[in-house]
This record gives sequence, C-alpha cells and structure tokens, in this order.
Amino acid sequence: MTSEPSTVDTPLKKLVGEKTAKALAGHLDLHTAGDLIYHFPRRYDERGEHTDIRSLDVGEQVTVLAQVQRTAVRPMRQRRGNLLEVTVGDGSGGVLTCTFFGNQAWRERELRPGRWGLFAGKVTEFRGKRQLNGPEYVLLGEGGDGEAAANEEVEEFAGALIPVYPAAAAVPTWVIARCVRVVLDTFTPPDDPLPAAVRATRNLADIGAALREIHRPTSKEALYRARRRLKWDEAFAVQLTLVQRKHRAAAWPARARPATAGGLLEAFDSRLPYELTSGQHAVGREIAADLATAHPMHRLLQGEVGSGKTVVALRAMLQVVDAGGQAALLAPTEVLAAQHHRGILDLLGPLGRAGELGAADDATGVALVTGSLGAAARRRALAEVAEGRAGIVLGTHALLYEGVDFADLGLVVVDEQHRFGVEQRDALRAKAEQPPHVLVMTATPIPRTVAMTVYGDLETSTLSQLPQGRSPIASHVVPAAEKPAFLDRAWRRLREEVGNGHQAYVVCPRIGEGPVSDEEPPREDDNGRRPPLAVTEVAPLLAEGPLHGLRIGVLHGRLPADEKDAVMRAYAAGDLDVLVATTVVEVGVNVPNATVMIVLDADRFGVSQLHQLRGRVGRGSAAGLCLLVTEAAEGSSARERLDAVASTTDGFKLAELDLEQRREGDVLGATQSGRRSHLRLLSLRRDTDLIRDARAEAIALVEEDPELARHPALAASVAALVDAERAEYLEKG
Repeated sequence: MTSEPSTVDTPLKKLVGEKTAKALAGHLDLHTAGDLIYHFPRRYDERGEHTDIRSLDVGEQVTVLAQVQRTAVRPMRQRRGNLLEVTVGDGSGGVLTCTFFGNQAWRERELRPGRWGLFAGKVTEFRGKRQLNGPEYVLLGEGGDGEAAANEEVEEFAGALIPVYPAAAAVPTWVIARCVRVVLDTFTPPDDPLPAAVRATRNLADIGAALREIHRPTSKEALYRARRRLKWDEAFAVQLTLVQRKHRAAAWPARARPATAGGLLEAFDSRLPYELTSGQHAVGREIAADLATAHPMHRLLQGEVGSGKTVVALRAMLQVVDAGGQAALLAPTEVLAAQHHRGILDLLGPLGRAGELGAADDATGVALVTGSLGAAARRRALAEVAEGRAGIVLGTHALLYEGVDFADLGLVVVDEQHRFGVEQRDALRAKAEQPPHVLVMTATPIPRTVAMTVYGDLETSTLSQLPQGRSPIASHVVPAAEKPAFLDRAWRRLREEVGNGHQAYVVCPRIGEGPVSDEEPPREDDNGRRPPLAVTEVAPLLAEGPLHGLRIGVLHGRLPADEKDAVMRAYAAGDLDVLVATTVVEVGVNVPNATVMIVLDADRFGVSQLHQLRGRVGRGSAAGLCLLVTEAAEGSSARERLDAVASTTDGFKLAELDLEQRREGDVLGATQSGRRSHLRLLSLRRDTDLIRDARAEAIALVEEDPELARHPALAASVAALVDAERAEYLEKG
C-alpha cells in the first residue's frame, strides 16, 4: 500500500492491499481509486433514527442500523451446540432476530443490550418473524457500559451521518467505508471539468469538495450540496450527449417528402369511415411539416392504448408514397406485423391493392416481410420492395436482413420502440441512400423527465384523446389466496361475457415446459414461491374445469409462425371464445369483440405491461373488464402496485408509478451495457427541475461549441459518465 498521492486511475491494490482489492474487483467491479470514489453511498443512517425494519422485504439483502435489545441462548435440536438469538430493533417498533449457530460465548458478551451496530445479511422469515441468519455486523461508538469500541471500522461512523454503501455479502458496507477513507487520505481530485460560468450560475459545489462530502459528510447541508453537484454532473453528461446528437442529426441531409395534392393521402382521408380526433389532426400536421423538410425527422409519437397512433402513422406513410418514396413499419412480433398488414389493407381498401383487380388507379402495394414466409411468397415480396411496387412495407426484424433492398426508403416507422435495440433500427435506416425520416411509436406513456432524459434527441408528439366509440375499462384485483370465491366468480363472469356473444383473454406469465424465452420470467424464485403459471399448463385445466365447453385457443411466442397467425385469425373471426396467451398479445392486437381479460399471477407483471395488456379489451362498443388475479398479500408492495393499476386508466399516472418502482439505472440504460455505469444518484422522479436546468445549459453550450472543443475536460468527463455503448442506447434504445 502507498501513501503517495492517488488519482482516479490509481489501481486499488496499491491503496488497500491485494486481498481487499481483489474482493472489491470480483464482487463489486471496482478496480481503481476513481471507481471506488464514484461508488456512492446508497443512503445515510443517523444514530437514534430508525431505519424501518418493518418495511424490509423477505429475500432482500440489507444493511440495517439497529440497537441490541436482548439476547438468548438455547440448545439446537438437530445437532450439538447452542444457538444464539440476538433481537435488534430500530426504534420504530420493528425488530429482527439475528441467529448465530455454534458455541459463541464471546459473541454473546460483545452483543450486549443497548449497543448500536450495522447488521448486514439476507432477510428470511421463520414462524412469522423476520430474521438475519449469521449476519455480518460492526458495532458503533460506545458500548453499553461506556467503554469505547476500538476497532478501526468505527472511525468510519464517528460522525452523525453513517454512509451505507451498495455492498456484497463478501464485502460489507463497513469494509467499503474503510477503503474509501484510505483512498480519500491520499486522493487528488481531478481538475473541475464543469465550466466556471455554469458552476457560478447554478451555485454548484467544487468537484473535489463534493467527492469528499458525499462519503464523509460534515453536515446535512454539505451532503445536500455534494449530492446536488454530483447529480448535476450526471444529468449534464446525459443532456450534452443527447443535445449533441440532435444537433448533428439536424445537419444531416434528407430528401424532403412534402404533401402532394390529389394523391393517396387525400383519397384515404376521404374514404375514412370516421372523423379523426383533433389530436390526430394536430399531430398529423406536425409530422407532415417534418417530412417536408430537407433534414430527417426524428419524432416520438406516444399515445394511450387505442388513441389512434396507427392511423396517424399510416397517413405519414401515404404522404411519403405520394412523394415517390417507400415507408417501412418495423413491428416487434410476427403476430403484430401480420395484424398491421391486415389492418392497413382493410383501411386502404382499393388504395392498397396495386396490380390487383378492383385496385384504384393510383394504388400502391402493401408487402409483408417476416421470417416465416415461404420461399415463393418471400421472393415475390422482396421483388415488390426492391422494384418500388410496394410503397408500404411491413415486417419484423426480418426487414433488417441482407437481401431486403428498397427502391427508395423515405420513412421508417418503429412500433413499440422499447422492444428494439439501436443496432436493429440503424440497420433498417442504413438501407436508404440518404437518412430516412424516422417516426417512433409507443403506447407506454412516458413521464416528462424520461422524455427529456432518454428520448431527449427526439421531438415528441402526444395523442391523449381516445377516438369516439372506445369503451371504458373497469379493472379489479382478485385476491385468490385470501378469497378463493372471488376467483370462482371471475371465471363465471368470463362465461357471462362469452354468453353475451363476446370473447375473452386469459394471460399467463410463462409459456410452459421447454427453453425459457424472452416472454417469460425466470422459473426459480429466491423466496421459494411457486413457478409462475404457464399457458400450456393452464389452458387444459380451464378446458376441463371452469371454462369447460368454451372454444379455447392458445397463443405464445414458441408456436410456429403459421400456427400463431392461424390462431389469431380464428380469434379475430370469432371462431374462438377464449385466448389463453402470454404477453405476445401485449401490443397491437385488435379484436373489438373481446371484452374481458383475466391476468393470472398479475403481480409478476410490471405496471406498464398490465396497462398495455388491458388495452386489448374495450376496443369496441361494449365496456371492457380486466381482472388482476394475485396471491400477493394485502399491504405488500406487489398488491399496492396492482391496486394502483386497478384504480386508474390514466397511463401517465401509471407511468410515474412505474418510474417510482423501477431502478433509475434501468431507465437510463445502465443494464444495456456490460460496462459499469457512473450514473448513480440522478432520480428521474425527484430531480425534474435539475434535469430541466441541465438541459437548458447543455443546449446553450452546444450551440456555441457543438463538439466541446473549447472544453476538453468536460468532453472527457461526459465520455466517462456516458460511455460509447450507453450513448448509443440514449440515442434511442
């Protein structure tokens, strides 16, 4: 170990020793002084304040600040020796039992009632009591008899605020705190990369002071200033990246595709059997204006399930076809691609049947390209695309393969953007001679800060009105474990809807036996819960039991494509009463006669997924009903989430709830890359104002210095915080 000055690049083994450095690298991916300095505390405990033991979830790896209340020793039943039970409390009324096996009289003497400590381990439950089995712990401050604790870790907790770090079982928080102290003793902070004018205008702390105070706060005020500065760095790095990308994209050349009088678009509008909403008209005008410019459109179209995004996208596609180009719509599944194909052909009628009997004089072709097309159909479709006879091309990722060539690709529409990686979208975009216009659609409402932070290089349009004729959807939680009779009633309610001539969905989280697919969650559960219910297991049970006599179909992602299409066609035609499916029906599936959906193991789905799923019902004139079946206990976070979903159909409220419950790193794309992320503190939910201010400063700075040539230290800092892979994700992954 060294006492020489250290920098962000100094290897940890030079500072904390080989053994500790190896543990930090192996368990927490921390290799340098900079890695450790940017491994910020998760929270701060304060002696005398409780940490709310009652809110801990079983299976959670936790570190709690608690006081020893009592100890008890009793002989073990199954083997020789004694069991030491130490009851600790946090001052809120919540208690945990810490159990230690074997004869450990020294531990009983050490863990005297009255002593405070940090206890780290996995929460388990035994006979209704919360437990930590054999937890790691460190005792703080003075013991119950006034004797000062002497071990060196206690130095980390001499202040009022005790940092608690993201830790691992082999590297508890107090070991991390000790290593941080060693590093800080020799650490030379980097020159502040943030321009002095921005620091002054926004009243931001110096980077060196912020990095010290975040780990060893001298006061709550100093800690607040440190966190604010470091959050600013994260927000500013992301916003600079996005604003730079937007600035570069605005300079790209693209072929203008202005609206043409007397073309397909006008003919389509005149034959629409219903009035567009005012929102559809307004968004249509925004998109039409973008398409008419000589720079590529990059627009996000968000709208509630059923708000009419597909019609808006189709009108944009027709404008491009009128201007001599082609438009491609990329869908996440073959089911959805095939449904788009049928739906668009129905909407266009004679306008989409070029080369067929009864086609309009100026009709275009509509081609479907999926991986399951037969050889002859594929050759025919590819020829139509390559020769330009198909003005509108619909497909899955099969559109990205070699051999799919466009005559003049002018517009790319990406449906359900979150299902695609950047590489896939870019591969399609690269099929055009010049960058095509891009329209990204999502039915998952996006909170304002996410729109600024993840979609910040796209212009955003929102459809908030539902078209006339859409029916309300009622949602209810069915607590199957507490009230089995409610589940029986749910199946009777489904039969009633079918008896009235309607159809139903039953959704399960898993397909069944066989290799795990993207549609299903892991089979095993850390807390011993049963595996999620599966389509292939539930369907026969329903057919023999509560839904006996009804026509039941099965749909999931592992079926061959032609079988999936046949099932969906049969359901859409009314030849099936009930469709038992996975989340393959989550997006885009449109069967107006379906009025009821029962989601089994609803607590296994996310908020946005549930909102998307229930959008499959109530699409016609009859009211929709969504029943969320769960075994989650009343008062649990899973149950509260379901109650919230049932209480509102406002997708934007639910999007905020979803954001609240997800890790910020997931939203920012930290899990999209194998590299470590330094985006640690920023909260998209709580830091709206800071993100907005950072965006304003980023816009001003990029306007005067687009490549940050006059701010090399800032450019390097941005590169460290938002690495190349994550920058690609933020561009729109």
